[in-house]
Amino acid sequence: MQVSKNKVVSLTYTLRLDNAEGETIQETGADHPLVFIYGSGMLLPAFESNIANLKLNDNFSFGLEAGDAYGEVNPGALVDLDIDMFLEDGKPNDELLQVGNTIPMQDSDGNRLDGVVVEVTDTQVKMDFNHPLAGKNLHFTGQIVELRDATSEELAHGHVHGPHGHHH
Repeated sequence: MQVSKNKVVSLTYTLRLDNAEGETIQETGADHPLVFIYGSGMLLPAFESNIANLKLNDNFSFGLEAGDAYGEVNPGALVDLDIDMFLEDGKPNDELLQVGNTIPMQDSDGNRLDGVVVEVTDTQVKMDFNHPLAGKNLHFTGQIVELRDATSEELAHGHVHGPHGHHH
C-alpha cells in the first residue's frame, strides 16, 4: 500500500527552519503522530506531493520554499486597529496588549484569525495577521508509521476517527 488519495496516513516528523540542520520548530513522536486523510486538503499541497507514493516505514526528508509552505509575508496583513477595540472597563487591557502576544480575533465575515501584537500606541494597535511561518523556508524529516484505507464514515466526515484522530 502506498500513500495516495483517501488513505489514512500516520507519520512522525521534525519540522525545522531552512534546512535539515535548522532550528527545530515542531516534532511529533510515535506516541502522537500526525494522522490525516491524504488528499482531503488538510495539509499543505507541497507537503502532500512530497510524501505521495511512500510506503509504511519509508523515511522522508524534503524542503519547502516559503511560497510553497505558508506563503511570503503579506504587508497587507499588517493592520492598524483602533485601541478602542481593546478596551475593558474604559481602559486598554495592558496585559493583553503586550508586543508579541497572539490575540484571537474575527474578521467581518466571522472567520477566526490570530493576530500578533506588533506595536501599541495611545490610539492604535498594529497587528500582524500573517501565518507565523509566512516568509520562512521549511524542512521536514520523518517516517510513515501507519497506512490504511480510510473508512466510508471517515471519508464522509472528512477526518480520521479513532486513535489520534477525531472522536465523536
